[in-house]
Amino acid sequence: MRPMPIHEDPAAGTIAFGDILAGLSRALDITEGHPKGHSARSCLIGMRLASMLGLDERARSDLFYALLLKDAGCSSNAARVHQLFGGNEHEAKRAVWMRDWRNVVEQAAYALTYAGRGGTWFDRVRHLGRLGLAGPKARTQLFEIRCDRGANIALGLGLTSETAAAIRTMDEHWDGGGQPGGLRGGEIPLLGRIIGLAQVAEIFWHEHGAGAALAVVRRRQHRWFDPELVRAFAGLAEDAAFWEALRGDDLASLVVAAEPAAFAIVADEPRLDQIAEAFASVVDAKSPFTSDHSRRVARFAVEIAERLGFRPAAVVRMRRAALLHDIGKLGVPNSILDKPDKLTEDEWRVMRQHTAHSFQILNAVPYFQEFAFDAACHHEKLNGKGYHWGLTAERLSPTARALAVADIADALLADRPYRRGLDPDETMRILREECQRGAVCQHSVAAATPVIYDAALSVPEYGGRAAAERGLGESIAKAASF
Repeated sequence: MRPMPIHEDPAAGTIAFGDILAGLSRALDITEGHPKGHSARSCLIGMRLASMLGLDERARSDLFYALLLKDAGCSSNAARVHQLFGGNEHEAKRAVWMRDWRNVVEQAAYALTYAGRGGTWFDRVRHLGRLGLAGPKARTQLFEIRCDRGANIALGLGLTSETAAAIRTMDEHWDGGGQPGGLRGGEIPLLGRIIGLAQVAEIFWHEHGAGAALAVVRRRQHRWFDPELVRAFAGLAEDAAFWEALRGDDLASLVVAAEPAAFAIVADEPRLDQIAEAFASVVDAKSPFTSDHSRRVARFAVEIAERLGFRPAAVVRMRRAALLHDIGKLGVPNSILDKPDKLTEDEWRVMRQHTAHSFQILNAVPYFQEFAFDAACHHEKLNGKGYHWGLTAERLSPTARALAVADIADALLADRPYRRGLDPDETMRILREECQRGAVCQHSVAAATPVIYDAALSVPEYGGRAAAERGLGESIAKAASF
């Protein structure tokens, strides 16, 4: 059954910030190639360890938010991982956690398995050479990008410096052999040490069970992990009821219950805007060709909505929907997002699924449920020839129609891997043709016209290039669907 749009506006200020993050953590899971619920389960493991260690409620609150946001910086290194390894960076990212990447033999086995994976022998040799030239500094760079970006996102959301420090140091190791700073022992904040153990334990538990997780944790104590944390985890590993609960379908409720009540943050209107901005930056960081895309689409969408006379509350929802419309693209490999050539049918099939992922993620988040449907309709067409539901005009709200036009406008004006950005005249010609084919809303296109010309002059990522240089033809059709 196809979902219907949700129109009822929930009362602001009644949902905890952690409830929002618990829903959005699914987006961070797919960025790293983790199974659904990895962040939520890691959060529950880490919070249980914190209780066993006797941490006070303030520290547990800082840890709680750090655990849910631990992978917020992971999209920032996706393009670099793809550049180094080729293939599907989600597979390479997930697999690195299944190995002791400090062990030279395991490093070599990992590189041989994932360098150029799925490509020709020439591709594999080329990527192995690229890894060799990059050397150990590349690994440090990848961790540094991930950890610093995640910490900065936490600070941008108004969280504490302790939460940011925990995220920044979660990949440091007890003996000083971790990344990115080579911190040792007590130099690593306790909260960062807890995250480091919790995420590894979750991965091995999910694959092989609590016994296997404990075996790995014990094998790595004194090297990766604080011995005191290992002892606490040994006790947790024996709690069968805890691990059984992690296999349940209602992880979000368990996470919400784990949020320390005394320091719970309320998701008021300014906070909701901060969250939408933060996760838009996570989405846009995944590819150099989508840098700032979500914010530019939001600018278009808001101005179109205002020109069409949307009520202020509807304009606010429009902006949040536009900022988060592409959150499902976190599940699309960079081998597809950054491909300079025409996509194959199989690649298009993967690309078209990003709208389904957007709906699934946003529909699981309080407040964001109200615009999840409209956000996921940004590639639907009034004539039923869009994706992923193939809806027709009567099912598409004014919000969905305006958002679709805003998305196409930015896709045409901005550079893409397969062609340079178009000028506003060419952009408007294509949009008018789409109107004539019955694909997009003519009222939204009319409202977008002055916005597009203004943006072409004021947005640095757009203007100043001759149409003859822009490789039209087949690339235009691809841009209009992207």
